[in-house]
Amino acid sequence: MHRIHPSGVPWHGASRPVIIPTVKSYPTARGAVLRNRPATPTRTIAPPSRAVRSGPARVRVAREVSGRGGKAVSVILGLPLAAAELENLGRELKKLCGAGGAVRDGRIEIQGEHRDRLVEALRQRGFDAKRSGG
Repeated sequence: MHRIHPSGVPWHGASRPVIIPTVKSYPTARGAVLRNRPATPTRTIAPPSRAVRSGPARVRVAREVSGRGGKAVSVILGLPLAAAELENLGRELKKLCGAGGAVRDGRIEIQGEHRDRLVEALRQRGFDAKRSGG
């Protein structure tokens, strides 16, 4: 069910843009098949802009176990680095801890409980790193 956005277009309440097609279709055995092209271009609802915080980045080192069968993983969040730099830093930190890991979605994941060691290594590299969680 769609609600009406203050701008007058249907809206489902999420913060992401919603693309509402204006195409008519008819059902078939394999799903919906488009009958004709849209008469008007699709409308997009833009999300509200978020204020960007200035100053040093908040680098947090957390411990996660959810979705990993009870195994602990140290996760580094908030690093202001490009993808290639994240890969290099992740490789160095995995060697430092003697553990495996991965770089996913802008986060570095190191297998095992290594938060104290990671915070110290990140501070030596000039990041304002802190432990997050318990």
